[in-house]
Order: sequence, then structure tokens, then C-alpha cells
Amino acid sequence: MMSAVPVKPKLLIWAREHAGITQDALVIKFKNLPEWERGSAYPTFKQLEAFARAVRVPFGYLFLNSPPEERLPIPDFRTVSEKEKRGDMSPDLMDTVHAMLRRQRWLHEYLTGQKVEPLFFAGSAHLTDPPDMVGREMRKIVGIGDGWAATVANQDVAVNQLRRMIEKIGVMAVINGVVGNNTHRQLKVEEFRGFALADPYAPLIFVNGRDAKSAQMFTLAHELAHIWLGKEGISGFEHLLPDSMGTEAWCNQAAAEFLMPSNEFYRKWRQFSQERVPYEPLKQFFKVSPVVIARRAMDLDLIDRDQFLVFYQGQTKQQGQKKRMSGGDFYNNQNARVGKYFATHIISAAKGGEIGFKEAYDLTGLYGGTFQTYAERLGIRIR
Repeated sequence: MMSAVPVKPKLLIWAREHAGITQDALVIKFKNLPEWERGSAYPTFKQLEAFARAVRVPFGYLFLNSPPEERLPIPDFRTVSEKEKRGDMSPDLMDTVHAMLRRQRWLHEYLTGQKVEPLFFAGSAHLTDPPDMVGREMRKIVGIGDGWAATVANQDVAVNQLRRMIEKIGVMAVINGVVGNNTHRQLKVEEFRGFALADPYAPLIFVNGRDAKSAQMFTLAHELAHIWLGKEGISGFEHLLPDSMGTEAWCNQAAAEFLMPSNEFYRKWRQFSQERVPYEPLKQFFKVSPVVIARRAMDLDLIDRDQFLVFYQGQTKQQGQKKRMSGGDFYNNQNARVGKYFATHIISAAKGGEIGFKEAYDLTGLYGGTFQTYAERLGIRIR
């Protein structure tokens, strides 16, 4: 008979809550979990290993005297209430940030080794600059013309096109709704919408792919504004409410001008302002969410604060009743989860022997034949 391990109950409770898993959900697999958490019984070594895997914490953490203090390695721009919805951070968010940081470090070293010049726009803006002016500059450099979004078939196509356009200027743009390719580890929209990793050579934008496509559009633009500022961090977007200040408000304003230039917005508002709900046709024109449309209208003094808040609260209730589905072709998903820009560099480096294939597999999350097949889809033959 295997001996029990006298693990501290508070560590078991911390690990479970840290993963955002209820006791009822885990007791199916660990029937004695309530007793373990009360300290009236202990798991075996094998059971404790399985528990650590289930809650996604390092096994050694369960032998500490007290729960560890883990901190995000980048600034956190989420509001206090956003953090309280699921705690300070989940293992899924932490693992995702660290995975993107590893990609960024590799690409930075690779590009500087190739004597590539730094991106002139990365970190070129300041909080003292007018955000609308910077938004117009972002639009020009990315290559978005007047009425661009209206010419795109739908929001899905708009997001994909915008992501590719951002990558063409040298910014990694990742959209993913799971940790790596693990569909059992879905990212939570209520925890975060996206984040930006600043760097003069290898900046990176990450967008939570579990979010609605119209919301992803704004997140791409918002995080791109972070790259222009050279200020990395994680975003939630409860700050679309009025009275927010500082970096997030500045990035919101730059993103709004980037996606909905004021001259275009005024013109389209006059066209649809007599509609009972003008936000819907404007949503179709600009390919963003109705809440973003309403906030832009308020900022341009086309509606007042009370009108915005009433609409915002109604939309928030509706969104809480919707769940976004994931799926689609695996290799097509890699275009957003890995991105052609990053993948092309790392596949070429592996093919040329500048990096080992194991490291390339780990950085992309693609292994063996899957890595080779994706390379061929990008037009690169490894063998």
C-alpha cells in the first residue's frame, strides 16, 4: 500500500482556486478531495502528481510552506474589478504570456544577429502626443485607406486582413483562444482581452481568440497603439467606460481613430443617425462592436454620457449570454496562432541549422510532421 503525503490543505485549496476549478468539478477524478482539503486525509504521491497535472501547477509547489506569489512578467492594465472576476491571473494566462515572451526573445536575437534595423515606429509615440494624430499615423503605416473596412465582406475577414497587414510591418500578431494548441485549456475573455510585448525589433500583439470578432478588431488596434508607445502590458477593456485615464485611455483613443477616423465617422453618423439603432449599420461599416461605436459617438459629442451608459449596460447583459465557439481547420488556425511572419523566420532558421528542430517545435507548438506540413503550406520545403 502506498503511503500518504502530508500535504498542507491550504496548498491544495490554493492550487485548485488558482486554476479556477471548483471542488465539485475535481471530485469526480479525486473522490477524497474534500477530505484532503480539510486535512482529515492525505493523497498518495501518485494521486498528488495527478492532482498537480489537473490544476496545472508545478508539482514542487505543493510542498511549499505557503502558496507562492506569482506575478505577471509584464505590467497589468486591467482594472481591480476585472482581476477580481477570476483572481489576479490563471495558469492559462501566465503560460500564454511566457510562451509569447519566449517567441519574442528568440526573434529579437535572430533579427539583431541578422543586422536588421529596429522598427522606426516602435516606441516612437509619447503619452503627451495627441492620440488621434498617432492613430492616423498608425493607419498610414499599416496601409489602411479610407473606407477600408466597408470593402471587406465580414468581421472575420476584416480581422484576418488586419492581422496580416500588421505582420507585414514587422509586428507579430497572434490570435488564439487556447493555450498553444491545447483545446482543453481555453482562455477566458472575462480575464483578459489581449496584451502587447514591446520591443524595437520583435514587438508582439496577442489577442484573445475566444472574444467576438468585432471585439478582436478593437483589441488589435489597441495593442498596436501600445507598440507605438513602447509600453507593454495586459488589457481587459472594462476601461471602455468613461473616466478612465492614462495609458489605456490613450491607446483607446488612438485605436478609435485608427479604426474609425473622425471624418469618416461624422459622415456615416449623419447618414444613419435617423435610424432607431444607428450602431448596427455603423458596426457593419467599421467592423467593430456596437459598444465601440457608441463610445466613439460619445467621444465625438454625438451622444451624451447617459445615452452611452444605458446602451453599454444593455450590451453587457447580452454579451454575458453569448459564448463564442472555436474550431476550424488546424493548419488555417496556425496562421493566427503562430503567424506567417514568425513562422517563416523560425522555419528558415531550423532548415538552415541556425536553430535545432526541437527548439523550433517548442517555440511554435508544432511538432514533427505537423511542423513540416505547416512549413510546406507556407511554401517552405524542409527536406
